[in-house]
Amino acid sequence: MTFLPDGSALVSERDSDRVVRVSADGEIDVVGRVAGVDGSGEGGLLGLALSPAYDEDSTLFAYFTAGSENVIVRLTYDGEGLSDQRTVFGGIPAGPIHNGGRIAFGPDGFLYVGTGESGQTDLAQDRDSLGGKILRITADGDPAPGNPFAGSPVYSLGHRNVQGLAWDENGQLWAAEFGQNTWDELNRIRAGGNYGWPEVEGRGGEGDFIDPVRQWSTDKASPSGIAVAGGSVFMAGLRGERLWQIPIPDGKAGRPRPLLAGEYGRLRAVTEAPDGSLWVLTNNTDGRGSPRSGDDKVLRLTLS
Repeated sequence: MTFLPDGSALVSERDSDRVVRVSADGEIDVVGRVAGVDGSGEGGLLGLALSPAYDEDSTLFAYFTAGSENVIVRLTYDGEGLSDQRTVFGGIPAGPIHNGGRIAFGPDGFLYVGTGESGQTDLAQDRDSLGGKILRITADGDPAPGNPFAGSPVYSLGHRNVQGLAWDENGQLWAAEFGQNTWDELNRIRAGGNYGWPEVEGRGGEGDFIDPVRQWSTDKASPSGIAVAGGSVFMAGLRGERLWQIPIPDGKAGRPRPLLAGEYGRLRAVTEAPDGSLWVLTNNTDGRGSPRSGDDKVLRLTLS
């Protein structure tokens, strides 16, 4: 989900390859389809990000699964439809699970990309692989200048499946990550940092790896998208079926508070709108016989 200057949002649908526009008053229109999307397994149309210079270049970026790789493309969105699709970055390992897919422009103007290790755990510690990483690239798909490893798009490593990226008012990057059987994570990201997977799940206290600032048992989180608003990180939970609020005074993670627990089912994404509200996407049509299957919604929440 990414917001347009008029306060409406463009929303990707993983399996259908559609991009829809949701207006500020809740009206929905299909604006186009992204070509080449493979929606099998956990793959599909996974991430959207609007160019920071959208008013000048009308550019939308999308991350999706295309066969054996995940790719990033840029498209033109002129307010009416999508056109001029071209690939700017590829080679991200794809698999039936753990495709990552979150993309977001940072305050430095570069595109950050959360990737998964596609079920091949050894890729997360391999600096030559794009799997299990946070990447930092230019809008043309080149490694961003100042990256911690010369000539490489890799910004941090040792991740299992990064699903949320957001920055606080001080420019600090936060990321949510799916654990395996024990611990899900909220991480404070440092350039060149190694976050331990698969050697460590959750806090390990190992000197070579950076511990998460908060962790949850997997039944209470399965974290997906995150947003920073009102001095807190808001983290959408899939299996946990709740929206976690984590205060971050002075860049430190305070005590988490669960919101909306069990009210709307699985929560996939949360984004701050231009008017300061939070928009949350549900993800109940998951092929697992959910009693809520077919009732997916966009929720709009205001901060009190």
